[in-house]
Amino acid sequence: MLFCSGQIALDPTTGEIYGQSVREQTQRVMKNLTAIIEAAGFAAADVVKTTIYLTDLKAFQEVNEVYETFFAYPFPARATVQVGALPRGALVEIDAIVCRQT
Repeated sequence: MLFCSGQIALDPTTGEIYGQSVREQTQRVMKNLTAIIEAAGFAAADVVKTTIYLTDLKAFQEVNEVYETFFAYPFPARATVQVGALPRGALVEIDAIVCRQT
């Protein structure tokens, strides 16, 4: 089992926030999560739960469009909540619980 702490859109090369739009930031977040999951020996199909934190719930559809490209049906359980602010001015943060499917 793997518990991935919340990831924001940090560029792994520069350590700076990547992207100005929620779509760009979500793509970076999902790439970062995928890298962590795979480095631990798991796959996207092993993700059982995610929590998405947004600074504006109006961006949900854009986030969802990107999110769906990283997972296959049936999608992991998910909660999405609006928050007042995220670290470093990020627009989206996502954490994950990963468990090898048997």
